[in-house]
Amino acid sequence: MKPHTTARLAYRAAALFTRLPWSWLRAFANGLAWLWIRLNARESRVTRRNLELAYPELSDAERAVLHRNVLRSTALQAIETLRLWTQPRERNLARLTERHGEVLYDAALAAGKGVIVAAPHYGNWELLNQWLASRGPIAIVYKAPDEEVGDAFLQLVRGGDNVQQVRAEGPAVRQLFKVLKDGGATGILPDQQPKAGDGVFAPFFGVEALTMTLVNRLAERTGATVLYGWCERIGPGMEFALHIEATPPAVADPDPRTAATALNVGIERIARRDPAQYQWTYKRYTLRPPQSGEDDPYATEDHPH
Repeated sequence: MKPHTTARLAYRAAALFTRLPWSWLRAFANGLAWLWIRLNARESRVTRRNLELAYPELSDAERAVLHRNVLRSTALQAIETLRLWTQPRERNLARLTERHGEVLYDAALAAGKGVIVAAPHYGNWELLNQWLASRGPIAIVYKAPDEEVGDAFLQLVRGGDNVQQVRAEGPAVRQLFKVLKDGGATGILPDQQPKAGDGVFAPFFGVEALTMTLVNRLAERTGATVLYGWCERIGPGMEFALHIEATPPAVADPDPRTAATALNVGIERIARRDPAQYQWTYKRYTLRPPQSGEDDPYATEDHPH
């Protein structure tokens, strides 16, 4: 079966699934989180290790509560995303019952110097993508799945008016420079670990993390405005608050570590608003600083007893 055909079938299945009552879907998400914990699944192990690294001041009991809440929120975010991908954009945007900073984004776009939206893995970034597309063309940087059918599915659910999906590969930088030089906007998930050599180490929750330099390189060379953007869950029935905020000037500093540190400070502040809504299932700290003597902190988690 061709990838595009399989992707369309997957889309139809997701659309049927997300038509179930929201109370049922929430219960499904809670059940999935329980199963992750019960089976000591990868999501549970990685989250536990990340919380040990990022919140050393918490007691074991406090971290256990946060661990459970993170997994529930992560499972719920996956269900929310399927629903957002399979429902009309207008209905989805109506879920933004609070909107903060819209004027800031519109003014930056109107200035014609380009806009970079740094969108952490917090809340629901897919809803943020749809809001950005509602304001005009947006180039979204993404890591393409290994399987063709996965990429075909993303093209189907994220595509549409005003959305240009840019693979996070070599030619991406040139594409983004052109978008910004033309006064356009791009959305970047800034808290993904880049390849070795493509970033610098900077503190994130008190731990050195390899951090991308793409944001500061683009901003420094184009003069584009850099903004933080996120959609935070604020109610039990898929209600969200949109937030657009200015970043400090240091995010565009020519010194890569200075810029990366400033970028991470903002991401950490956003994540601390409600730690359960941050993506702690991601291995953020696998690569360690050269000559540090540190091992991959997830090595033992990959081979649970």
